[in-house]
Amino acid sequence: FALLAFNACKEDKKSDTNTAPQSTPETAMSEDLDSEQMKADKAREEAASTSIAAKATASEDLTTLTTALKAAELDSMLTAEGSYTVFAPSNNAFSKLKEGTLDTLLKPENKEQLRSVLQYHVIPGKITTDRLAMAIKGNGGKYAIKTATGDEVTAMMDGDQIVIKDGRGQKAYVIKGNIEASNGLVYVIDDVLMAHK
Repeated sequence: FALLAFNACKEDKKSDTNTAPQSTPETAMSEDLDSEQMKADKAREEAASTSIAAKATASEDLTTLTTALKAAELDSMLTAEGSYTVFAPSNNAFSKLKEGTLDTLLKPENKEQLRSVLQYHVIPGKITTDRLAMAIKGNGGKYAIKTATGDEVTAMMDGDQIVIKDGRGQKAYVIKGNIEASNGLVYVIDDVLMAHK
């Protein structure tokens, strides 16, 4: 009888433990992964909201560039993680283009040409104004930089101002530099750069 009572007691204890939700190492790990995923998603959202593309969109002086980036489908590239330096032409810079040039570039059939023009303004990696000025001085007053298209632009100084010379020999002055973004830096320039004449 004592043996029967003891076994019954054991069964009761077993059923008690079975009704309580089990926190296994697997579920704990899954919860940790979910939490990590949520943190990663939030970090990505924050980075996108302060990305180069987001900074351009938020600037009243870069609305034409924002339109061009969307037309060329480059806005996603400049929202994604990475490290870029972008010479961003202001609205005024685009207005200096020969009449009809921008309208032609914005046509869907000219998307590849527009992409090429815009990527010529993108430098892989972050170059601060201090580093750029030092590189110019250290290279005898001129510093060649390879753009995302593989073509080069040349950085120079005009007094205290940084100047970017394109493939046509045209100069664009940096109006604002070192605008921090989550995926790089933005320099606002007063002319559109072109790789070829």
